[in-house]
Amino acid sequence: MASRCPTNRPESILWVAVALFCAGCSEAVLLTHETENGGVVTYLFKEDRGGPMGSPHRSEALKVMEKKCPSGYTIVRDGEVQGYGSMSSVEGHEGEATGRRWGMQFRCK
Repeated sequence: MASRCPTNRPESILWVAVALFCAGCSEAVLLTHETENGGVVTYLFKEDRGGPMGSPHRSEALKVMEKKCPSGYTIVRDGEVQGYGSMSSVEGHEGEATGRRWGMQFRCK
């Protein structure tokens, strides 16, 4: 029986892979507590991969601040913020923190 909607299977698999990849990265950098003249931006980091200053997400976080404050910004405070937990199917590991986040509170100039 022929399908009414012909699809190219390899292309379909590629789009699903791209969607899953983007969904996994969507929370790497978050703008939280946004105000009219600033906010807090947080990003993921791993200590064994350069820590917060060496994280590839740091440059994305700086771009978020630049977009919010085109005339410049001042970082008021920065430091590690509460990470996130995840559910695990392994007994005894439920809610274990699996990600570390660095936060920067900033104010537009």
